[in-house]
Amino acid sequence: MHKDIIIAGVGGQGILTIAAIIDLAAMELGLQVKQAEVHGMSQRGGAVESHLRISSEAIWSDLIPLGKADLILSLEPMEALRHLHFLSPKGLIITATEPQGEIDGYPSVDALHRVINATGFHLLVDATTLARDAGSSKSSNLVMLGAAAPYLGIESKVLEKAITAYFAKKGENIVATNLRAFRLGAAQNRLKQTVR
Repeated sequence: MHKDIIIAGVGGQGILTIAAIIDLAAMELGLQVKQAEVHGMSQRGGAVESHLRISSEAIWSDLIPLGKADLILSLEPMEALRHLHFLSPKGLIITATEPQGEIDGYPSVDALHRVINATGFHLLVDATTLARDAGSSKSSNLVMLGAAAPYLGIESKVLEKAITAYFAKKGENIVATNLRAFRLGAAQNRLKQTVR
């Protein structure tokens, strides 16, 4: 088992939370984990990215080589495109549909979606709406984790155990909301697969 995953977005979206939950789940299974992060401007809404490598064998580098990522999991459509050079020819993009914040010169959402749709394997997820349905707009990162779950090589029940452990200190309601968000994301993924 080996997965190279780029998790991307902007500051405050919970990129590192997703990485930490996947890390917990992978370690629960006895897998090797390497993670590198770039988040220098995250407090100002700047780009945040995490290189996450999971394997049943030893991993010798924290960074994913160009063209080798199995998955780009993005919480923001422009950030998905900014990391395309990492994607393997057989790789998958899973991205939230809505941009974050208002930036001068930002391309139209339609233009971004057209480029993503042209990349081959992709899944667009309305994470904002699903997170609100789960009970908190702050849980859109867990919606995206749910959408990506079938492609991580880790069973959902192990990921749910990691979500519970990660949020346990924040109380039962926070755990329940995040589990709902994860399940709504996972259900969205199944729905999209059925209609293809």
